[in-house]
Amino acid sequence: MFGKVASDILGLSDVGSVIKPENYDKVDADDYVMHEDDEKIFFLIKSKSDEYCFTNKALIHLDGTSAASKKRTLRRYDYSTNNISNVTLETAGTVDLDVEIKFTIGSLTYSIDVHKKHIEEVKDLYKALLKIAEISHDNGVIFGYAKESLQLASTTLSSMRSAESNLTAQFKELNEAAFSWLVNAKKQYLIKDFGFVFERYINN
Repeated sequence: MFGKVASDILGLSDVGSVIKPENYDKVDADDYVMHEDDEKIFFLIKSKSDEYCFTNKALIHLDGTSAASKKRTLRRYDYSTNNISNVTLETAGTVDLDVEIKFTIGSLTYSIDVHKKHIEEVKDLYKALLKIAEISHDNGVIFGYAKESLQLASTTLSSMRSAESNLTAQFKELNEAAFSWLVNAKKQYLIKDFGFVFERYINN
């Protein structure tokens, strides 16, 4: 018991290890992955109290209060509704035991300490998160421009005055076309599965 308390005081319990794919089925986070919907683990960091599970669709965080407690809180952050940003990696100094990867997902900022022996694997995760952040940002900008263009077209039509045209029918037709277009655009620009990014950068 004293060893666990001392470990907490020194902060050693918060230093995570990167789990190999062949051991994914041995961690608790695997129970919460939606395998039935083709969700797959691509990267997993485990400390004594926490698990950070990066799948193709979400970050699953099993949040432990301390190394000595078995109580955990499960949190899930889908990439499609929680954009990743501010990705940074702090490498280890001469006397440091760990490297630190930081990022914001949605409104929450994470700072995860990982043993420095896993630096090469963490570099891969850094690249993957950075790419997901870039894609999500760019697609959000493009989708925003597209919606503005559609709104302009709608406003222009509604302000038209022509005795020869059936404005009501045209407006209805535009709205139906706009709805169909937005549905298709959302499918294109709102990515829910980033497996292709993890497959490109994760080499474990």
